[in-house]
Amino acid sequence: MNRKTTSIEPNFFAFVKEIKSKILSSQYEALKAVNKELINLYWEIGKKIVEKQEQFGWGKSIVKTLSNELQKEFIGIKGFSVQNLWNMRQFYTDYQNTAKLQTLSREIGWSHNVVIFQKCKDDFEKEFYIKMVIKYGWTYRVLDHNIDQKAYEKYLLNQTNFDNTISEKYKHQAKLAIKDAYNFDFLEIGQTHSEHELEAGLIGKIRNFLAQIGSDFAFIGNQYKLVVDDEEYFIDLLLYHRRLKSLIAIELKVGKFKPEYSGKMNFYLTALNETIKLPDENPSIGIIICKEKKRTTVEYALKDSNQPIGVATYKLTESLPNELRDLLPSTREIIQKLENIM
Repeated sequence: MNRKTTSIEPNFFAFVKEIKSKILSSQYEALKAVNKELINLYWEIGKKIVEKQEQFGWGKSIVKTLSNELQKEFIGIKGFSVQNLWNMRQFYTDYQNTAKLQTLSREIGWSHNVVIFQKCKDDFEKEFYIKMVIKYGWTYRVLDHNIDQKAYEKYLLNQTNFDNTISEKYKHQAKLAIKDAYNFDFLEIGQTHSEHELEAGLIGKIRNFLAQIGSDFAFIGNQYKLVVDDEEYFIDLLLYHRRLKSLIAIELKVGKFKPEYSGKMNFYLTALNETIKLPDENPSIGIIICKEKKRTTVEYALKDSNQPIGVATYKLTESLPNELRDLLPSTREIIQKLENIM
């Protein structure tokens, strides 16, 4: 009897795993169905509010009156507050002429939808964040943080060669992990400073640095030593990205980007992959952070590199790159980038 039980155990546990998977899948599909019904309901309520206001000339007070009546009827059921009814109305008015956004919005939670249509004015931007939530399961807080950090603009603007050097599974996540510009306004150094002062300042404010660079990064060390052919080489900063499962080598430059920097980073990444990277980790990624860069020079420097490298700039004062909006890709290019996400 024991021998028979032992012999069937592998099959039995595989069977249990299969059943568990089916249950979880069913629960997920059920939750998705409930969410879609809720979003559909809110869409219809928002639509009716707009239609009746236009038909009867009702003003803003009708929303408060409707909220009072619904809360009297549906005691204990949340979702019919004055603010949420206004959210439903905005949901309808913002998406009524965009079938694609109407469909995508059913795939994410209501709170996610609200923060997207409240904070994002551009349809492409809304589509981007909805797709990021669907693909990566962003929580409300992660989504809100990424919107505040201008992830959409940085995704379109950042300069990397990840399309050609990182697998399809990870390349979009990698693009989100690398910003086009970093704000180091927490550093207590002057505008004129050395690379050593910049590095020391970042190490001295390591929590601030990691908060700026991204929550998925973990600090491994600075002046990280590599030995190749009995020669010693030192990487300014070495991090690890948990989601990408990759070592991240960072080189700091206080001047303008130069093409030879990418060659040096190529060498570092090869050395990391050959001597430090663990078998279950993905290939290492390099980030060159400079005081300034010329975009065409960066593009040419990265074009034929076989290692994943991104080039970014840093500032010591807070400034959102509004001036970079003129550099955003064309509408056609944006559409192509958004289509590739899914």
